[in-house]
Amino acid sequence: MKVLPLLVFAMGVVAWEATAQDAQCVRERAAMVEAIRAYARSAAGVLGQQGLSERVLEAMAQTKRHLFIPEQSCSIAYADRPIPIGLGQTISQPYIVALMTQLAEVAPDHVVLEVGTGSGYQAAILAQLARTVCSIEIIPQLAETAAKRLRDLAYDNVSVRLGDGYDGWPECGPFDAIVVTAALGQPPSPLIEQLKVGGRLVMPLGPGYTTQQLTVVEKIAPGKTTTRGVVLVRFVPFTRSQN
Repeated sequence: MKVLPLLVFAMGVVAWEATAQDAQCVRERAAMVEAIRAYARSAAGVLGQQGLSERVLEAMAQTKRHLFIPEQSCSIAYADRPIPIGLGQTISQPYIVALMTQLAEVAPDHVVLEVGTGSGYQAAILAQLARTVCSIEIIPQLAETAAKRLRDLAYDNVSVRLGDGYDGWPECGPFDAIVVTAALGQPPSPLIEQLKVGGRLVMPLGPGYTTQQLTVVEKIAPGKTTTRGVVLVRFVPFTRSQN
């Protein structure tokens, strides 16, 4: 008979700790969004007068980034820096995620391709802005974990496929926007082919593990594109299949 009060007390402590953590996460996430706003204000030359859209900022504010990292720690997740997620991969700095999303100019009726699912965080952001998100990951463990995480969090408009993102995902396209989260010397030609006229491809161009140029490639006509360098970044290299 004496065990029950102790059990109730223990459950109450656990519930209090969970509530306290949730409150911390809300505060940390709000601070992250304000840091992104500050970056955007100081980067007017990159974003133009329109800055970051409220749609992008709201998606960043609503997405529980701490659930997409191994530690699930709010103090780590919402810090303004990239975070290792294992297997030599990282989850990008929050501002860079917001910037790439903004540059892709995703509309509610768009179909978007992401190359490099990683933890699934960028896909979760895109899912709140687009009709459909198709995401490709070449590392089996990451693809499986990200797909399960996105399902569990009810991002029902995201599909994750294991494969070489260089070849894109023709069955899922054509795409209004493509976001590539790894660095390569040139945009993959299959991705350009799968991009709709008027669509945008956003990716870092340059060698891996060093400085690259975050680049926007816009398809202005069949077989014709324009390219604009935006800002210097540092991404992991684009991984290709060995087969």
